[in-house]
Order: sequence, then structure tokens, then C-alpha cells
Amino acid sequence: MWWVYAILSAIFAALTAIFAKVGIANVNSNLATAIRTVVVLIMIWSIVLFRSEAKGLLTLSKQNILFLVISGVATGLSWMFYFKALKMADVTQVAPIDKLSLALTIILSVIFLGESLTLKTAIGALLIIGGTIVIIWK
Repeated sequence: MWWVYAILSAIFAALTAIFAKVGIANVNSNLATAIRTVVVLIMIWSIVLFRSEAKGLLTLSKQNILFLVISGVATGLSWMFYFKALKMADVTQVAPIDKLSLALTIILSVIFLGESLTLKTAIGALLIIGGTIVIIWK
């Protein structure tokens, strides 16, 4: 079932890029990011409260909190730079380069999480990196 969620994530990420490009027309990219963040915040907290999942807050360790905060900072920075890039270039240029994060995630998961790297995964990462270079190259 995980792959269904992953495909849905990809679909909504694609829609995010399209909607964001239209939404940032004549809007400061930081303001646009702030608006988007508030919407995400309201949406996810509504789901957590509706499903009575907030009680999980009491079970968080200091390590959970630390790394979730760091992840949140990284997400915020990613969104800020993504919106700035969308202001300056076409979605067809920005979105594929943004997806270089897939290859970087594979590399970082091997280095920091000790995950195994299969030949198939390594080839996929190299293809993503190669595709990114093709898109950047003028």
C-alpha cells in the first residue's frame, strides 16, 4: 500500500508546482510561501484533531522533537527557494531540478541512515542526476 501513497504524493507534488506557478503571479515569493504554509498547517492539524491523533504529542522524545523541528526548517527553506525559483523560471525548468532531491535523498540515506544501495537504485539516482544536468545545461 505504501506505493499508492507515494504515487498520490507525486501527483499532488506535480499539482503543487502548477498551482504555485499560477498563484505567485504578482506576489512576493516569501508571502506566497507563508500563505501556503498556513494552509498546510490548518489542514494537517484539522486532520490530526479530527482523528484524535494529538495524544501522540505526549509520547514524543527529545530526539523526535529535535529532528522534526530540523526537518521543518529544511522544509521551510526548500519551499522558500522553490517559490523563488518559480518566480524566475518556468515550472518545466524548476520542478525537474527540484526533483534532484530524490537522488540526493538516496545518497544521504546510504551515508547517514546506513540504508543499502542496490544497483537498480544507484542507476536510477544516476539517471536523475544526468537528467538534471541535461535540463540545466544551456
